[in-house]
Amino acid sequence: MTRRIPVTTRLVAAAAAVLLAALPALAQNRSIAAKPAATASKTWTPPKMSDGVPDLQGVWTNATTTALERPQNLGAREFYTEQEMAQREKDEAAAAAKAEEGRQTEPGTAADVHYDLGQFGLARHQSKSNPNPRTSLIVGPEGRIPPLLPEAQKRQADRLAANRKGQFDGPENRPLSERCIVQGHEGPPMLPAGYNANLQIQQGPGYVAIMHEMVHDTRIIPTDNSTHLAKSVRQFLGDSRGHWEGNTLVVDTTNFTDRTAFRGSSENLHVVERFTRTAEDTILYQFTVEDPSTWAKSWSAELPMTKIDGQIYEYACQEGNYGMRNTLHGAREAEKEEEAAKKGSR
Repeated sequence: MTRRIPVTTRLVAAAAAVLLAALPALAQNRSIAAKPAATASKTWTPPKMSDGVPDLQGVWTNATTTALERPQNLGAREFYTEQEMAQREKDEAAAAAKAEEGRQTEPGTAADVHYDLGQFGLARHQSKSNPNPRTSLIVGPEGRIPPLLPEAQKRQADRLAANRKGQFDGPENRPLSERCIVQGHEGPPMLPAGYNANLQIQQGPGYVAIMHEMVHDTRIIPTDNSTHLAKSVRQFLGDSRGHWEGNTLVVDTTNFTDRTAFRGSSENLHVVERFTRTAEDTILYQFTVEDPSTWAKSWSAELPMTKIDGQIYEYACQEGNYGMRNTLHGAREAEKEEEAAKKGSR
């Protein structure tokens, strides 16, 4: 279990301000088109910052019970009926009650080995969220990620094969998330984590900063529609550049590494995000991804982010990363047993 330490909003704002002031302003930027939200409010007017742009600041959660991909039995249906939504809420309430009783999983199952999330306030039902009638986060009649292209399938197989070689030799051979370097939900695109699915948005003139509670990375996004870094500069979270289209913040991200591998993607991954505040407590988050080296076409998804009371906590991943030590220690013990068995057979 990772320990969590409070981080005050004042410290977060001060740190963000220092970083914002240090970043250079650059020139014009290109962006693929991402469709505006059809579900966005047309009557509610968001509060504005001193420079006239919408105020997106606050602590938000993107926790949701909606799956990224649509269950195949639902076909092209994009929304549940009111009756189905009512039943889903009833089922979720029953699951929450079961978790509160300390029976989050069935005894004897593999899932039962994990620690009780509800005990630490980390269970999904303990997070505030807006009801989402969508049958999947991915929009459109297909509701699923397009199949990987043959070259992407080969790349994925080669990557897995390479990972198996010496995967327990040392920490540098373990996955990035296991090493507390970066985790997939941080994005872009930003998808809900299993727990601690919280983030804080800070704004300053010409910049927006997004800090995730887990693993505490901060994206600092210039909003002057400036050009991307040179293609030779690659980053785990890519290079994000933003601009405003009315009340919507549009963020264009390129320059990923080949180790980011979002859903099997390559370094050619291109993500466009849209942040539209549609109510006092809601931001509609939309994204479109494309990668001609991975999928034959782009795909899009959306989900509501809900404003929450409270603060972001430090996710002390590295300090509490006992799993890394245990994994490597277990590998060394297995090697000793294998060597002893070889000697015994001689």
